[in-house]
Amino acid sequence: MDRYKQMGTFVAVATLGSLSAAARAEGVAPAMIGRRIDALEARLGVKLLARSTRRLSITPEGTAYLEEARRLLRDVEDTEALISQGSRQPSGPLRISAPAGFGRRHVAPLLPGFARAYPDLHITLDLTDRLVDLIEERVDCAVRIGDLVDSGLVGIRLADNRRVVVASPAYLARHGTPEHPDDLARHRCLSFGTRGNQSRGWLFNLDGRNIALRGGGGMECNDGSVLHAWTLEGEGLSWRSVWEVREDLEAGRLVTVLDDYHAPPNGIFAILPERKHLPSRVRVFVDWLKDAYATQAGWT
Repeated sequence: MDRYKQMGTFVAVATLGSLSAAARAEGVAPAMIGRRIDALEARLGVKLLARSTRRLSITPEGTAYLEEARRLLRDVEDTEALISQGSRQPSGPLRISAPAGFGRRHVAPLLPGFARAYPDLHITLDLTDRLVDLIEERVDCAVRIGDLVDSGLVGIRLADNRRVVVASPAYLARHGTPEHPDDLARHRCLSFGTRGNQSRGWLFNLDGRNIALRGGGGMECNDGSVLHAWTLEGEGLSWRSVWEVREDLEAGRLVTVLDDYHAPPNGIFAILPERKHLPSRVRVFVDWLKDAYATQAGWT
């Protein structure tokens, strides 16, 4: 038990950045945290943390130990969850991350019902377009859109994500309708710019190949809701996901163009840390998303 407690304390200190923060998280005195770290270092015979009155840093030995300690603690947590999940409702903290726009529309509305179904869970939803580090930030599940990068994480496909080029009828009346992707060079194109998920350009299928093209001059923003609003106001063409613009298409506020050249859809995924056993609290949440998104036929 002492070894397990020392390991957990070291991970907390390394993650939170200070002994006092770890002490607050565990509800003990900072001196107790310091004694545990001292005992761990004495047992291992190496310094894991370089401490001074003003700062704390992890030694190379501490960095190596931290990675293995996190893995071992997750294995213990997962094993206990696997044994107990058949006898009780999922419980404990569930930390979820999702892109801001998609999360507001298609994750947050699902959580009140999920919380009522699993009242023993404490749910935290972080809406951000930043690419979070699941392990470092102790996130149980991240909802992400787009092709997966081989990162050692586990991805479960929840739904397809089809993207279309849209414009307002007023914009097309003023500037004409593009008939081929090459025509975009003569149009105002509203995009995420060079740092977002459209950094390569907008994808089209030309002669059986997916080609990325960047359009003509327009405006850029790293917030999808702003691009959506600009498109509705007739400021230009934009490349949007169907889940975002479906209601506008149905109401006639926006129309699609270049439909014959749409690239195949990418995916909407639940991203999980690589684990041998999926905790029941995460498993039921992923199943909840899959069931909800299975009815969204208009996305694809």
